[in-house]
Amino acid sequence: MAQLPLFAHVGREEAAARLRSLREELNLHAHRYYVLDDPLIADAEYDALFQELLALEASYPELITSDSPSRRVGGAPLSQFAQAAHRVPMLSLENAFGAEELREFAERIGRFLKSSTPLSYMTEPKLDGLAVELVYENGILVQGSTRGDGWVGEEISQNLRTIPTIPLRLLASGTDTLPPRLEVRGEVFIGLAAFKKLNQERAAAGENLFANPRNAAAGSLRQLDPKITASRPLDFYAYGVGDPTGLPCDSQAELLAYLGRLGLKINPLVRLCTGIDEAIEQFALLAEKRRQLAYDIDGMVVKVNDFAAQQRLGTKARSPRWAIAAKFPASQATTRLLDVEFSVGRTGAVTPVAILEPLQIGGVTVSRATLHNEDEILRKGLLLGDTVLVQRAGDVIPEVVKPVQELRSGDEQPIRIPELCPVCGHRLVKAESETAIRCPNAHCPAQRLRALIHFAGKSGLDIEGLGKKVIEQLVAEGLVGDIPDLYRLRAEHLSGLPGWGAKSAENAIRALEASKSPGLAKLLAALGIRHVGEVTAQILARRFGSLAALRQAGEEDFLQIEGVGAQVAASLVDYFQDPGVAAMLAELAALGVRSEEKAPVAGAEGPLAGTLFLFTGSLATLSRDEAKTRVKALGGQVASAINRKVTHVVLGENPGSKLTKARDLGLTVVSEEEFLRLLGP
Repeated sequence: MAQLPLFAHVGREEAAARLRSLREELNLHAHRYYVLDDPLIADAEYDALFQELLALEASYPELITSDSPSRRVGGAPLSQFAQAAHRVPMLSLENAFGAEELREFAERIGRFLKSSTPLSYMTEPKLDGLAVELVYENGILVQGSTRGDGWVGEEISQNLRTIPTIPLRLLASGTDTLPPRLEVRGEVFIGLAAFKKLNQERAAAGENLFANPRNAAAGSLRQLDPKITASRPLDFYAYGVGDPTGLPCDSQAELLAYLGRLGLKINPLVRLCTGIDEAIEQFALLAEKRRQLAYDIDGMVVKVNDFAAQQRLGTKARSPRWAIAAKFPASQATTRLLDVEFSVGRTGAVTPVAILEPLQIGGVTVSRATLHNEDEILRKGLLLGDTVLVQRAGDVIPEVVKPVQELRSGDEQPIRIPELCPVCGHRLVKAESETAIRCPNAHCPAQRLRALIHFAGKSGLDIEGLGKKVIEQLVAEGLVGDIPDLYRLRAEHLSGLPGWGAKSAENAIRALEASKSPGLAKLLAALGIRHVGEVTAQILARRFGSLAALRQAGEEDFLQIEGVGAQVAASLVDYFQDPGVAAMLAELAALGVRSEEKAPVAGAEGPLAGTLFLFTGSLATLSRDEAKTRVKALGGQVASAINRKVTHVVLGENPGSKLTKARDLGLTVVSEEEFLRLLGP
């Protein structure tokens, strides 16, 4: 490549003015080319402007800015990704599988809002890519991150800047003004033609092929060297913002139009629908079109259009009430059921796994599929040797749907359910309230292995370099048997193992050291407490603030927390009262593992601070969820079950047994009218 000419003869002020002009011009042309597909100049003219920019920046590197088009080629490689907290959580969506479930979604919204007036809905193709957040300050892209666990993602700003359809500077035109801060959410993906070409190039280079476009997009974004990301054909569509407050928009339709005017790429297939029936028609149209599109979609997102209604509807622990993902029917194919293996999970549940003749479904090779549990096997009438229909549920998880009985030869054999644990030999048990059979042996090697994999994996502390295969290797070598053993590892323990070297060993030890202060919520999720996932862990961390407070809490303390039911409360008590758990937590503390301890959040300041409400029966003027939201906004708390700490029992129509128990406990019972007076105007 020819060396770029230096502009030593150009003064600094003149260079700065020319660079400002070039940045503005190049960003405009990039928007016209990549987003609008309507270029104003020829490629050669764009290249000439870009080369001039690079030459000026080479002469005056101190004048390079974060919104310069030169940043798209990628910066210096990173040693690891930093974390980026989302100011507003990036929640997941509930799923609907067909028209009936979409109507149920609309009916739930109507009940919540106490309204029979049909709402309008914004429908948007659900791209099969990777969700990201882009933070713009005064129109300049200052940070980009992955969704992560919804609260905290990976900071990948350098990589996102390389994607040509992501503007480095927002456009300000007409009456639109740029907000001081704008948190844009959207999907990064790779188109089908670009994906095919990428895999052809990798095959020619002797590299492993990507399984599907989503994996290719995710792998490309998580490169530590941004130049690799820049070489991948990534694309982007914006679909929302973290918080629309203060923007000149009252609805999702207005927001998408506004984002488009700012220079962000909006999917042309978004549609505003009047009523849920029109949304269902759009879902059917997209299902027909999906195979003709230039990119993968696995469904359609349906959102209540009006922001005021969205705000009233609010969110649940995991997802907003005002949106749902309508998933397309799963991809299906037939193959032979060769065998059934029974795997033991970290909680002792023994799960049957179908071993299949390998087949291709949706571009992915499938050789194993879930059978869920013994009851499912019996209900479906599966036999070894059957020809079975297999689907990727939601286009992701393979499962056996049913046997094709017409193709049976008579040589098929019954599937035998084990009575003893396939790993430790302990007799299996099955509780009356459960469908799963379990190994009750807490020292079962399989459970310990799964607990270790979970603790170090992405759903746990996400310790770099300690993936599933590495944990299996460490257990097989006798270096690790329980969670605290991870923090007893030294570089010399690892460097002599197959596949390890001095550098990889040092990196793993460094990652373990970095994981010693994970924060309480992340540690709770990593410990693998039964029925406690990421969302419940977040709730518990905000309420109690420390492991010490959690260990001292009783079942009634847990039941006071909205989102924690009897099953979770009992599991927490059992876990923290277990002497083995106490010993493990003490070992972790001695080894330097600390969770952040913050003051527990008992409720915001407000007129209802210190109160605990319980609702029984249906309310006439507010939905139950809206009433709970109002209480919390005023500083009060809401209980899931009745106990002596409840200060107010709100009586609705057709109350249940809670009313009798409340009177037996001598609790204060208030009518709906009295409750509304407590809420104030």
